[in-house]
Amino acid sequence: MLSFLGEYDVKVDSKGRLKLPSGLKKQLHPDNQDKFVLSRGIEEHLNLYPLNEWNKMVAEINKLNPYVKKNREFVRYFLRGATELILDANDRLNLPKKLMDFAGLDKEVVLFAHGNKIEVWSKGRYNDIMEDEPLDFADLAEEVMGNINNQTTDNND
Repeated sequence: MLSFLGEYDVKVDSKGRLKLPSGLKKQLHPDNQDKFVLSRGIEEHLNLYPLNEWNKMVAEINKLNPYVKKNREFVRYFLRGATELILDANDRLNLPKKLMDFAGLDKEVVLFAHGNKIEVWSKGRYNDIMEDEPLDFADLAEEVMGNINNQTTDNND
């Protein structure tokens, strides 16, 4: 299973292209190094998926019951604006203007790589989110991670 790792500051040129950092490209499977899908994120950012990972996600989404209104709404919003991108000979991706506008991207972006995707953030928004660190990260970690494998925490030790 693919699991990206890293945080990269990159520039977007005047034509809306960003160069995929070599550190990220090295993490791609050799058979899937040039085709991607760029989509809207749940927050005001974009998600970049290798095409094979995108296809896995769409296969899961296609299992949703289309007769349930919330499912239809989710599918429409999740897939809205999704665009296939191909790396050019200089390892650049040409970002669609509509998606750049949605995420407020300009010349400086942050690529936050985790799991099967790369989040594309405007540098300002990313810094704002990261500065809003929880007051007690230990409490957040316990709340989020404490029940993995159905383990519960016991504060009465």
